[in-house]
Amino acid sequence: MFENTLDKYAHSNNLKNTNTYFKVLFAILTMIMSLISTSPIIPLTITFLMSFLIIFKANIPWKFYLKFLLVVPVAFGLLTFVFMAIFFGVGNHVLELGIFNLAITSDGFNLGLLVFTRMLGGFSCLAFLALTTPMNELFSVMESFKIPKIVLEIAMLMYRYIFVFLNEANNMYHAQETRLGYSGLKKTYKSMGMLASNLFIKTWVKGEQAYLAMESRCYDGSIRMLKNKESIRQVSTKNLLLLVIFEAFLFLGTYITGAFKVF
Repeated sequence: MFENTLDKYAHSNNLKNTNTYFKVLFAILTMIMSLISTSPIIPLTITFLMSFLIIFKANIPWKFYLKFLLVVPVAFGLLTFVFMAIFFGVGNHVLELGIFNLAITSDGFNLGLLVFTRMLGGFSCLAFLALTTPMNELFSVMESFKIPKIVLEIAMLMYRYIFVFLNEANNMYHAQETRLGYSGLKKTYKSMGMLASNLFIKTWVKGEQAYLAMESRCYDGSIRMLKNKESIRQVSTKNLLLLVIFEAFLFLGTYITGAFKVF
């Protein structure tokens, strides 16, 4: 499954043992720069840079990363861009569509492009964290930031049950497929309906079994997190200096390109 592959890369990439706090700080600061930019240049720069780090430094396969990028953010972002270009803004008409007097305005186009690039920049920062840092280490960082323990435990259980849910769905789908459950349109609809109706029951049973397994191992209502010593190794002065220079460069670029408009 796609999510299982994502989790596998998070545990086996070349940046896994880099200081987790440093990666979180880098991703958050860069995401903030992408969000405060008033031109699409800086978010696009961030997108390309993060993609470079993910593919060439973390050694994530480029085909997988492009698939990961295209599934939701690009598709949703393009749809948002089109709607904002048509229905937002009161500037000059850039393109007449000839349908119901609709037209793409300059204000709408610039706003839609800015939102689209911000989405790409922000998502690339999140992708950097998701593909280079195991979730248990992220939860450990959040715990050190004094996030309420109940919130962390709910998040950890939700993350665990995502895989339970996907595994059950995958097993049921392949069982139906081997019995020619998807050999025709009518059978496909019937099989999908049966899968959806039974999936909740199966995952509920699996959840109860997981809870009983936790209780048998002395679960007392609190989940303890183990810290990976490699993930909290000391950050070199060189890396900290590079981070400061890079963020300063982005801030300066945000100021310089603030008035940039395509139209």
